[in-house]
Amino acid sequence: MSDIDTLHPLELDTPRLSVENPQTRYDKQGERPDEERVTAAMQRFAKDFGRTAATYMESCIHCGQCAQACHFYTSTQNPKYTPIWKLEPFKQAYKRESGAFSFIYKALNLKHKVTIEELEEWQTLLYDSCTMCGRCSLICPMGIDIATLVGQARHGMFAAGLVPHELWAVAERAEREGSPLGATAKVLKERIDWLADENEIEIPMDKSQADVLIALSSIEIMKYPQSIVSTAKVLNHLGLSWTLRSDGYEATNFGLLSGNSEWQKDLSMKLIQAAIDCSAKLVIMPECGHAYGALRWQGANMYGKPLPFQVLHISEFLAEKVQSGEIKLKALGKSITFHDPCQISRRGGATQAPRDVIHALGADLKETQDTGDLNWCCGGGGGVVTIHRADPLRHKAFEIKMQQIDAAGADIAVTSCSNCRQTFDDGQAHFQWDKTMHSLLELVADNLIE
Repeated sequence: MSDIDTLHPLELDTPRLSVENPQTRYDKQGERPDEERVTAAMQRFAKDFGRTAATYMESCIHCGQCAQACHFYTSTQNPKYTPIWKLEPFKQAYKRESGAFSFIYKALNLKHKVTIEELEEWQTLLYDSCTMCGRCSLICPMGIDIATLVGQARHGMFAAGLVPHELWAVAERAEREGSPLGATAKVLKERIDWLADENEIEIPMDKSQADVLIALSSIEIMKYPQSIVSTAKVLNHLGLSWTLRSDGYEATNFGLLSGNSEWQKDLSMKLIQAAIDCSAKLVIMPECGHAYGALRWQGANMYGKPLPFQVLHISEFLAEKVQSGEIKLKALGKSITFHDPCQISRRGGATQAPRDVIHALGADLKETQDTGDLNWCCGGGGGVVTIHRADPLRHKAFEIKMQQIDAAGADIAVTSCSNCRQTFDDGQAHFQWDKTMHSLLELVADNLIE
């Protein structure tokens, strides 16, 4: 018997207008008293209350500008989606437990203890309605990095076992099997053998020594395998010493997205160790936004010291090679609108790189109204695209992207993030939209001048 029969019985024989709206679903992992969950969350919040977080939370002047920067607020006009509001229980816990005047707040109960009901309600704000795209952080006049604070707040939610089920499940699978979508080392090897035969191309695996280690996202392995072929075409064309490694290939880091920093470290260390074992001087990250940030900007923290190799996103690598003349491309003869993945452009700094590649393709770049570092998020990042109950809200936010890309009027839309691409594919199917999102890497591979 499904939980629809037991927990959420259908009232099919009741007059339509008398049926109450279904209760909002909050997910919980494990069996333990609510008080223990609250305590676990508070302890983890307190662990993250460092000087930086404290400065951020004391600096908010309640101007509300972050609201206008958020795609979930802008598309719904619902005040609960204001970015700074999503941090309210985090701020409440800080004021009561760790702030400069916490003893006054406690003594006079000016800030009451966070309740399980507040944490449950907070789950949808932290996970379903925030992609940690950082547009609010960019807009904030006080420089408050709201996206980072949301990431820290997720640590407490994970400690309390209050993560959306789908996101928790893929994170747990990644920790247990090495990949969130079942792209185990065995599956990868089978795919590589098939792709190499099908495309008559060499795709090296498990070389003991290589200058370049290639990382892949599970979305590419399972949904966009042509990206693996495209990677091989480009690197073989350049004559580089490179390899994939079955002991470290998965770039997707759902430990980061779910809020489990231990799992985040485990997943990062597999890539780091694989690069060290084959003496790689360069690790090229795939077309995946948060995967890039997880290794490029947080990898050294996970490793505990500077990484002994360079990390580049594939778009940065391609830009370097077209600028050096090592890659020459046929003229595409089309106009392009580029969708900037927030974790690669705004949060990652690789904003110009894809434009240099598009220029090398001889394409006419038609920018959207808000572009580059100010680009609107696709709505699926931060793990949101995995959460089924968030689909209506995500689709609403996606309308911004459709309007902007339609207005730009280019022949094709291109991005450099497979998670964005997946979100666009879903939006295209949902709205029966006539635009398809293409891969920058695949465009380059298809237009190489040999």
